[in-house]
Amino acid sequence: MKRKYILPLFLLFQIIFLKVLAFFPEVIERYYSNGLYAFTSKVERFLLGWIPFSVGDVLYGLLIIYLLASIWKNRKTWRSEWKDNLLEIAGGFSIFYFVFHILWALNYYREPLFEKMRIQREYTNEDLYAFTEKLIVKTNEVQLAITHNKNQKVINPYSQDSIFIMTQNGYDNLARIHPYFKYEIPSRKKSLFSLPLTYMGFGGYLNPFTNESQVNYKLPMYGFPNVICHEMAHQIGYASESECNFIGFMACIKNEDLYFQYSAYSNALRYCLENVFLKDEAKFKALKPKINPGILANYKESELFWRQYDTFIDKGFHAFYDQYLKANQQEEGIDSYSKFVDLLINYYKLEKL
Repeated sequence: MKRKYILPLFLLFQIIFLKVLAFFPEVIERYYSNGLYAFTSKVERFLLGWIPFSVGDVLYGLLIIYLLASIWKNRKTWRSEWKDNLLEIAGGFSIFYFVFHILWALNYYREPLFEKMRIQREYTNEDLYAFTEKLIVKTNEVQLAITHNKNQKVINPYSQDSIFIMTQNGYDNLARIHPYFKYEIPSRKKSLFSLPLTYMGFGGYLNPFTNESQVNYKLPMYGFPNVICHEMAHQIGYASESECNFIGFMACIKNEDLYFQYSAYSNALRYCLENVFLKDEAKFKALKPKINPGILANYKESELFWRQYDTFIDKGFHAFYDQYLKANQQEEGIDSYSKFVDLLINYYKLEKL
């Protein structure tokens, strides 16, 4: 067999292997998520976490430049050598695909958090309405404790660098209750691509090759702590967006700082209200007046922020990311973010909010 076919065939083998591996989440959980990944992710954060800028973003930038240069260089020979070029692309993608899964993406196949935490998957409409009412009371309480005025929106007074450091408190407190959420060796950074991320409609991302938690520094500050805690959940090996929303929420409300608590409660309340609206618009209209106007002002702040960057770009990237999630064990696609409401409601059937 010619060497040029080896890597493309290896890519096919990887795809088939992952399809089979999906039937054995307990193997991934034990030997990868709590084994190999637990080791490699800490090594990466130890090596790169102290660097003040995003190494992953720099690498992505260099990769984009390399790809553009290669396209330009081979522009005249593409038609005549298209078979060799396609094999070269498939070979390069095969290596990328392998490294991507070894360093991070096998976590998509791990045991679901529902099973790990032994909580139910389903809830009734009545469960949703009752939980949303409790969440309104709690969010109102925290907003009022911060502002002393129910009509005033929350303005986070901390610098972004300070918030990065303060996130550890919540994860430390959470790990005392659930040790598998322990976070060690920080690597939390502002993304160098924050403006493109904003146009793409994303608040942050985990770089799977450097294990750096990347956060969009342009975001409205009241929600900034929750976004960081979400990305940190990815770092400790949770790939599901709904699970990271849940873990990020838990890490924020366990934080001793009220601004962290507000960031989580207000975010969770927004998701719950969206679910209520989809199920019963009349119920949504009955619940909305119970929310402090200051909280609604923060929601309006976010809405206005994202609206100014609303273009065809974010719609295109959201469509792409939707398919990416569906291809990686998240059947709901981009809607999986809101599925963390399932986890919240069923967790708090057992615990007090």
